[in-house]
Amino acid sequence: MGSPTRHPRWGALGVGAPRTNKEPTVKAATIVGIVLVIIGVVALAYGGISYTKEEKVLDLGPIEATAETQKRIPLPPVLGGLALAGGVALLIAGARKS
Repeated sequence: MGSPTRHPRWGALGVGAPRTNKEPTVKAATIVGIVLVIIGVVALAYGGISYTKEEKVLDLGPIEATAETQKRIPLPPVLGGLALAGGVALLIAGARKS
């Protein structure tokens, strides 16, 4: 059998290859910025989060009655605007460092 293919700088088959600074990486600030932008847009578009809650109304042995009620967590537009502005600021700051 022949010897494994060797790269002059990296060793056998590129194992242990050094990482260069030119490789693109996703920074934490960029990820947080994207998440904040999405939360801000959703908060401004929908004005809150709605969910359905199921409650027991009647429980008599094997007979059970439930009712579904819709609940809403309101999100003020100011919160959506702040999240959107903060996300954009983080995205700009992350782009400038690159």
